[in-house]
Amino acid sequence: MYTRTTQNINIVSKLLSIASLLLAPLSIQAQSDGQALLPYKKDHYPSTYKALASEPVAITNATILDGTGRRINNGTLLMEGGKITAIGTNIQVPEGMRIFDGTDKWVTPGIIDIHTHVGVSSRQHPSLSDGNEMTGPIQARLWVEHSVWPQHPGFARALAGGVTTMQILPGSGNLIGGRSIIIKNVPARTMQEMKFPGAPYGLKMACGENPKRAYGGMGSAPATRMANVAGYRQAFIEAAEYKRGWENYLVKIEDGEDVQPPTRDLGMDTLAAVLDDDIFVNNHCYRADELAVMMDLAKEMGFKITAFHHTIEAYKVADLLAENDVCAVMWSDWWGYKLEALDGVLENIALVEKAGACAIAHSDSEAVMQRMNQEIAKAMAAGNRIGLNISRANAIRWITSNPARAMRINDKVGSLEVDKQADVVIWTTDPFSVYALAEHVFIDGAHIYDRNDPSKQPQSDYELGIVKRGDHQ
Repeated sequence: MYTRTTQNINIVSKLLSIASLLLAPLSIQAQSDGQALLPYKKDHYPSTYKALASEPVAITNATILDGTGRRINNGTLLMEGGKITAIGTNIQVPEGMRIFDGTDKWVTPGIIDIHTHVGVSSRQHPSLSDGNEMTGPIQARLWVEHSVWPQHPGFARALAGGVTTMQILPGSGNLIGGRSIIIKNVPARTMQEMKFPGAPYGLKMACGENPKRAYGGMGSAPATRMANVAGYRQAFIEAAEYKRGWENYLVKIEDGEDVQPPTRDLGMDTLAAVLDDDIFVNNHCYRADELAVMMDLAKEMGFKITAFHHTIEAYKVADLLAENDVCAVMWSDWWGYKLEALDGVLENIALVEKAGACAIAHSDSEAVMQRMNQEIAKAMAAGNRIGLNISRANAIRWITSNPARAMRINDKVGSLEVDKQADVVIWTTDPFSVYALAEHVFIDGAHIYDRNDPSKQPQSDYELGIVKRGDHQ
């Protein structure tokens, strides 16, 4: 009797072990579903972007800079179904493809501008300036997409310059300005029709003079750099507590307790997502000493700064940027318009590249955005004048694969590789020439812009009857 009972216990024990193995995935799924209850894990305004219709296309006999550091002479690029299907030399072009002869022309990935305010800030009329909410220094609650105006003429201008993807940011008047949005540069009625599917949100932060001069002397708002830093620290301390509150709530729910969720806070939602590394940080910051302080602050608070923007003094701490895997987002030659912008050098971008850090060029200007190719040409030339020997194949990465990496979309765009989205520009000549023009632009394989065909030159409804189609080129 004892033996049989022991056998039964052993059988039950084995069955329970098997059951626990079978149920383990269900437990994991339940935890995964529980995470969906976190308000800052959701995209409450999801993308409705749909790629435009495309046809199979072959670009032949072109000089190709693929965005990975490779130059292909007399190269061929094939795209079909919105994706790149082949790239290289001696590639057989399948029948039925539309062929673009690239003789004497150059091909690059679509340009990615990591720092723009197009669609939210405008000098055309004060009613169109929606980039800075100057009612308090911590504005993590804001989502810039709720200010984006798809009819802004700047989108078409940028497309004519080869820009296919951009990150639109709030302004830099606040310590924390709110969430950014990444968009595909296509004609649309709503921001959601432009919103890059699957792209993460970014957070805009700003240090230095901007928040100081915006709030200096206004009660409890920051008037000094030390108050700026204290403001960031306090905000993230509160966010960490908020995050713990929601995590404890989920544990209790999974344990079957009947509890009420914590009170929602839109700003804390965003900062909690930053602490979870679901939202990447764009930090407007000029001075070398402040870059170092902000990297240390991020370590203290438990988040990562992905990129410093407007980093005029990046060359002074390029080694620290490389060591901390933080990108520097820079202009080619803007400097001197305020004290913290005084110590700029033309070789800034090239020196960051030379140090092995992630170098990125940006516009922060609707005018500069139309000629990003010239921006990197100037920066490359400055570096080469001091003997850095930077090639075109490497410099093109400053406006293609490097910003894609910083924006966490480099698995989809930023380089011309098989199975990546076919965002492609055909240039009339070497894009590092002041005479180069974007002749054809493809987004997800769709031929969206043709410099020689007015019917393929998107125009804002805002300009209909005001500007003749093609005049913006």
